[in-house]
Amino acid sequence: MDYIMDMMPLMLKGFKTTVWVFAFTAIFSIPLGMVACTLRLSKNKVLQGLMQFYILIMRGTPLLLQLIFIFFGLPLIGIVLNRETAVIVAFVINYAAYYAEIFRGGIISISEGQYEASKVLGLSKAQTFFGVILPQVVKRVLPPVGNEIITLVKDTSLVYALGLGDVLRAAKTLANTQASLVPLFLAGIMYLIFIAIVTYFLKRIEIRYEYFR
Repeated sequence: MDYIMDMMPLMLKGFKTTVWVFAFTAIFSIPLGMVACTLRLSKNKVLQGLMQFYILIMRGTPLLLQLIFIFFGLPLIGIVLNRETAVIVAFVINYAAYYAEIFRGGIISISEGQYEASKVLGLSKAQTFFGVILPQVVKRVLPPVGNEIITLVKDTSLVYALGLGDVLRAAKTLANTQASLVPLFLAGIMYLIFIAIVTYFLKRIEIRYEYFR
């Protein structure tokens, strides 16, 4: 126990990085994904094309490569970001692309009949979208959005590429210096607990939308 307690300060410092990268990415990427989805569904062909290109690039290249490009590549054109900002920018624009496609799939899955029925009932476009369509879309996209959020927890380990110390990097450092697998095992437990907490809250949200079947 004393051995584990000696490791905890460094592990917790790394876990703090894991948490803030996860939090900032989740907070900003989901709204950005909604905006990208709206533009992707726009009748403007130029906006459609730009969003399709953006989504193709973000989903077609590794997140690790995007991190490296944003931090080391953008300075070549005069855009210099510190490590923390580069990490957030890369994670947010990457995950927003995935969320945009998830939201688009949810919206186009709603039958045209519901739009027509709302129109017959005299509902405005805003009332139709926010009162009829949006709750059903949220219900349908919660599982894939939840999967992406859980994946995000594990992807935070990629910040090592820019020299940030997350919980996994802390565990690797301790494992190498102490020639022990215990730090790695402890990191796995921390990830597992974090994901269990996130999963619990996602489940609570899903239960809230059980009414919309």
